Amino acid sequence: QLQLVESGGGLVQDGGSLRLSCAASGRTFSRYAMGWFRQAPGKEREFVAAISWSGAGTYYVDSMKGRFTISRDNNKNTVYLQMNNLKPEDTAVYYCAASTLVGVRRSGQYDYWGQGTQVTVSA
Repeated sequence: QLQLVESGGGLVQDGGSLRLSCAASGRTFSRYAMGWFRQAPGKEREFVAAISWSGAGTYYVDSMKGRFTISRDNNKNTVYLQMNNLKPEDTAVYYCAASTLVGVRRSGQYDYWGQGTQVTVSA
């Protein structure tokens, strides 16, 4: 089992920034590609970004490219999501997830999930 715990969510104003963290434990973190997803009230969970095992490869939804940056530190067993220029439509619960596949974007392709962290962007 790989346990994932997100942190860093909160309330921020339109145009603000947040950095989410996802700490992993239980298995060899560096063997997993990681992804971030989000789910807004009444909507389906959607892909945000993913990163390869080494961090050399990153993948984004086009609408978030340039505002969001995914990164990882395998020495700290942690993946990050830096979010800049946040908008009210970014309000959602953000989840990190782990997969043995690199660059995949469907939630069913991820094997382990965190419990989520709430991000609220006020207008």
